Amino acid sequence: MTTAAPLGDNTLPVTNVTTKSQEEILYQSSGAIIAAIVVGVIIIFTVVLLVLKTYNRHMRAKRELEPTSAKTKTPPASGQNSNSANQPTAVTIIPMDSHIQNR
Repeated sequence: MTTAAPLGDNTLPVTNVTTKSQEEILYQSSGAIIAAIVVGVIIIFTVVLLVLKTYNRHMRAKRELEPTSAKTKTPPASGQNSNSANQPTAVTIIPMDSHIQNR
C-alpha cells in the first residue's frame, strides 16, 4: 500500500484584500434601504389597486342584480324643478347683423 505524502502548508498569503471605508458601506446600505422602500411602495400600490378592482367588481355586480324599480323611485335632486328636468333645453342663436344700428 502506498501512502500519500503530506502536501504541506500551501496557503497563499492574502495580499489582495480591499477594505471598504465606512462611507462606502453607508452608501451601499442606504441604496439597499431605498430599494427596499421602493419595492414596498410598489407592493402596497399593487395591493390597493387589487382591492379597489375587487370592490368595483363587487359593486357592479350588486348594481346589476338590483331591481330596476328602485332606480326610478329616487327623488329628483334638490333645487331642480321636476317638470323642467324632463324638458330638453333649447339654445337660441342670434345673428350678429341684427344688432346693427339704424342710421
